[in-house]
Amino acid sequence: SSRKLDRRRFVGTTALGVTAAALGTSLLGERFTDLGPATPPTQPFELDEITIAQLQDGMRSGKWSSSSITRKYLERVAAIDRPSGRPDLAALRRGEGQYLNSIIELNPDAMAIAEECDRERKEGNIRGPLHGIPILIKDNIESADRMRTTAGSLALEENVAARDAFITSQLRKAGAVILGKTNLSEWANFRSTHSTSGWSGRGGQTKNPYALERNPCGSSSGSGAAVAANLVAVAVGTETDGSVVCPSSSNGLVGIKPTLGLISRSGIIPIAHSQDTAGPMARTVTDAVILLGVLAGVDTTDTATAASRKHASPDYTKYLDPRGMKGARIGVARQYFGFQREVDELMEEAIRTMKRMGATVVDPANIETNGKFDDTEGTVLHYEFKTDLNKYLAGTPAAVRSRTLEALIQFNEEHKAEEMPFFGQETFHKAQESGSLASSKYKEALAKNHKLSRAEGIDATLAKHKLDAIIAPTGGPAWPTDLVNGDHFTGGYSSASAVAGYPHITVPLGFAFGLPVGISFFAGAWSEPVLIKLAYAFEQETNARKPPTFAARAILL
Repeated sequence: SSRKLDRRRFVGTTALGVTAAALGTSLLGERFTDLGPATPPTQPFELDEITIAQLQDGMRSGKWSSSSITRKYLERVAAIDRPSGRPDLAALRRGEGQYLNSIIELNPDAMAIAEECDRERKEGNIRGPLHGIPILIKDNIESADRMRTTAGSLALEENVAARDAFITSQLRKAGAVILGKTNLSEWANFRSTHSTSGWSGRGGQTKNPYALERNPCGSSSGSGAAVAANLVAVAVGTETDGSVVCPSSSNGLVGIKPTLGLISRSGIIPIAHSQDTAGPMARTVTDAVILLGVLAGVDTTDTATAASRKHASPDYTKYLDPRGMKGARIGVARQYFGFQREVDELMEEAIRTMKRMGATVVDPANIETNGKFDDTEGTVLHYEFKTDLNKYLAGTPAAVRSRTLEALIQFNEEHKAEEMPFFGQETFHKAQESGSLASSKYKEALAKNHKLSRAEGIDATLAKHKLDAIIAPTGGPAWPTDLVNGDHFTGGYSSASAVAGYPHITVPLGFAFGLPVGISFFAGAWSEPVLIKLAYAFEQETNARKPPTFAARAILL
């Protein structure tokens, strides 16, 4: 996603109920916005950098229970993410204070769910690797409980879903404890051409835990910041173009944007059906692929998932091979370099590492169609957003007053002080002016997108150089959050994979000025097994992730 669509805008796609027992107060339904002074954590957190396997071992041995783990995470949220107490809307919208503000709403039933998981465990019923594990989902993913699904907009504050999104039900079946919902760039960064990633009218500004004045990137900003800050082990984000991989890169995480159709989109507030997908965000490749296996599955209400029947795996951990780089042919997409010196240096070191691990590196291996479908991507997204969002809104509860894009535009005008203090809704207007999906303009743009990103793009590059995968820098170090001018996206990779609907994995690459950056591995449709193998081998060799320091600002000297 982008301004042109450069990725800033989506770096796309997408009431706090605090458990009374854990935090001593119930704020279900309040806009949780007190961002006054806070002290970043100085004491080690017991669950810092812990993995799903380690949490399971702890529950197996009796060291912890799901209830005790959930309580610890809730206390962590209260300490560093957002305080208890009355909200201060003005402070939150200004992004004041040192709280992370990554969670828009906590699940008032989280402790009860954890207790039920503990009962099941005692009876010998363990549903799988996520049993009893707290997880966060983005606030554009429906959950049939006491939480809302709002895409960060005050217009959807009454949107209490009647049913779970398919992926939410997958998580529940797996025994996960849905701890809450994460803040996001409002409407998954598809409202304005001058937006600030991580800001929403309902949730305010999310911060980057590596340097609080820096941006977490969008639109899965809250999911990225929360996992990086050890508020949970794993979270779910969504992407239209860049919105899983950019916040993962900016927050020192592994992010997986899967092949379109591997994960169901039903029950997720849409941008565009030809590009939207959910994806896992985690601190390790192993945890990301555990979550990927749970989220994947054929959903009869999302026809795109039918194609995954031959390709999906309930267990992607079988592709984790520390020797996975040996014998691989890796192409270097040089065209995405050159925007930041330190990132280039880190990429050169990564290339040397891959060669040392036994890979053949083809350099350069550029995508010749890069940049040739930017305009048509924008056209397709505007058309699909209008159609898909109107369809979604028509199915929301009667209490939701804004049930068309046109009504949303009107709502924002009427609530300008709350919804548009920093940026407008130019993208909404552009989408509203679009025609129907039957129009030749839309059909031609979509066909051009697919031809240039697939057959003449990624597929052609892979075939020409006989590659297993292509690498590129995912993005640069996080820019300072700037509510006056909006995002300052500097460079990186996401669009070809997003437009093609092909998989893309980002893994921590290293640090520039104390800020994390990621490396992208991408290839053709349904290549998740190969990408997982390569990403895991690289991660195991480099161990580039370091936990955040919650510094006030980036380290410049």
